[in-house]
Amino acid sequence: MYIQPISTREQEVLQLIAYEYRTEDIADKLYITANTVQTHRRNLLYKLDVRNTAGLVRRGFELGYLHLVQHTNQRLVAV
Repeated sequence: MYIQPISTREQEVLQLIAYEYRTEDIADKLYITANTVQTHRRNLLYKLDVRNTAGLVRRGFELGYLHLVQHTNQRLVAV
């Protein structure tokens, strides 16, 4: 299985997905439209060869696009 590299913008979208942001929130945060977010999500699903959001996050960790860090409140979050 060949995994295509993802763009910097796709990495930003993936990170926000991992933080449980909704499409509209991602669009606002990145100053893009909700349709553009959906396009990035669709491209990520294809490029990372997964079927859903859980697969995106899992593959993001597997490929090193996402990492766990521990914050002062002892919650683990993806970065």
